[in-house]
Amino acid sequence: MSPYYRRGSNSAGNVIVIIADIMALILALWILMYLLDANRANDLVQFVHRAANWLAGWSRDLFTFDEAWARVVCGYGLAAVVYLFIGHAIANRVHRS
Repeated sequence: MSPYYRRGSNSAGNVIVIIADIMALILALWILMYLLDANRANDLVQFVHRAANWLAGWSRDLFTFDEAWARVVCGYGLAAVVYLFIGHAIANRVHRS
């Protein structure tokens, strides 16, 4: 997190950054769980998978690679990058005003 966000000058911008970071973290966690072949019967894995599916609903099946792992990394990874980019851009705008 940039020192710019830590100033406390605008709590709305801080909240936006935190939400964007949490969304990206959930998506990255699902990618990691998928790549490490986490137990899909586990409650935590199911929760993260459902949350990631909801967050990446628009990008989940965007790519049609032959390998399933590549589809997961690109589909969910794209959503994570977009949330980070948009969230931090909005926060910067809020901090400037």
